Amino acid sequence: MSVERTTAAGGMETSYGFRTVGQGEKQPLVNEVFHKVADRYDLMNDLMSAGMHRLWKDAMVAWLNPPKRPGWRVLDVAGGTGDIAFRIVKASGHNAHATVLDINGSMLAVGRDRAGKNGLAAQVDFVEANAEELPFEDGTFDAYTIAFGIRNVPRIEVALAEAFRVLKVGGRFLCLEFSDVEMPLLDKAYEAWSFNAIPKIGKAVTGDGEPYSYLVESIAKFPNQQNFASMIERAGFGRVTFRNYSGGIAAAHSGWKL
Repeated sequence: MSVERTTAAGGMETSYGFRTVGQGEKQPLVNEVFHKVADRYDLMNDLMSAGMHRLWKDAMVAWLNPPKRPGWRVLDVAGGTGDIAFRIVKASGHNAHATVLDINGSMLAVGRDRAGKNGLAAQVDFVEANAEELPFEDGTFDAYTIAFGIRNVPRIEVALAEAFRVLKVGGRFLCLEFSDVEMPLLDKAYEAWSFNAIPKIGKAVTGDGEPYSYLVESIAKFPNQQNFASMIERAGFGRVTFRNYSGGIAAAHSGWKL
């Protein structure tokens, strides 16, 4: 299947998977997807990555390397279930404070419940808001993370500008996302698995394959590593780099507010 990815010029704002939708229509459609899969979010990522997402998230947090000192603050966007935030707090020796922001209340409900069960309620708070309009003052956070969420934001360039705004000078942006497979043969195998197997497995497990079809299509449309790096640079970040995981199935992008 030949799929044309969007470029650094944009194109995700009206892209709901392979469908083109009107201005303002994408966000409600994406919200409905995550309302449907909120209580099966880890299962969803297991299906889409063959379980590898857990290792990629660990690698992302290791690259972030949160300091083991009190007062360090991280904003984790589109992280409703707390998956990344909990890892960061633990990696900081329980010194960091994490704010989890998500537009989807169902995802946040899962995260709040997990925070309580894991004894992290005092170190992680949850905010329902839009990544394109963050309810925080300029220069609030030491780090901004987002994992497997940026491609679901309609206006990615606006979200990146907001990330830059709420970071302190010297703050770090770190994004983990499914990306463009760069290894020969692996790209074809991954494409076949994604489009043929994942929606069917999703339907068998959850009773609804449509959310999984959207998610697979949204991965195929997302800008490749270099184009996304260019978008991060245009938002004002410096020292922008990326690391491929598993041959480019996923990539972590890093940038600094200098």
